[in-house]
Amino acid sequence: MIASVRGRVAARRPEGVVVECGGVGYALAVSSETLRHVPAAGEETLLHTHLIMRDDAIALFGFASEDERALFLLLVGVQGVGPKVALAVLSGGSPRDLLRAIAAGDAARFQAVPGIGKRTAERIIVELREKVEGAAAAGVEPDVGATTDDEPRSIARQGLVGLGFSVGEADELLEKTAGETPEDLIAGALRAAR
Repeated sequence: MIASVRGRVAARRPEGVVVECGGVGYALAVSSETLRHVPAAGEETLLHTHLIMRDDAIALFGFASEDERALFLLLVGVQGVGPKVALAVLSGGSPRDLLRAIAAGDAARFQAVPGIGKRTAERIIVELREKVEGAAAAGVEPDVGATTDDEPRSIARQGLVGLGFSVGEADELLEKTAGETPEDLIAGALRAAR
């Protein structure tokens, strides 16, 4: 897993950036929110990343903050929300603003995103509200990266969804495996899927 990329910005475009690191140019898809934080070409940057591998493509996504990456992982864990739609959602505001919208049940905010209809917007609210409601209502930014006993399974589930498994398939595979880290759980789930 590629967790972050630090290097010189080689290209900066609306659909993403290219960061040169150790002589290799990494193309990263980014939200417009992250793009605002990426410096001009030639300057150094650090982006947190998430890699998604599918049968037909390998895509690397870049984020200005850990919170944005964590929210991306929560969004792609929602049925009907793929990586491109999740980036479009993240382009609609800061992670703090989006988490408040989820906690407030503001489905209209998500319906304004291209590719999200009423049902998907409501699904985002229903599936993510419990995870962010208490902290957002109190005016505190929810720490979507906070550690809980169930977090390795949650991260592994999101990773499996990112690899193309449905949420149900991911849950079923994780029931068949044991491990203490998300990496161990994903490896065990992939072995069980064979």
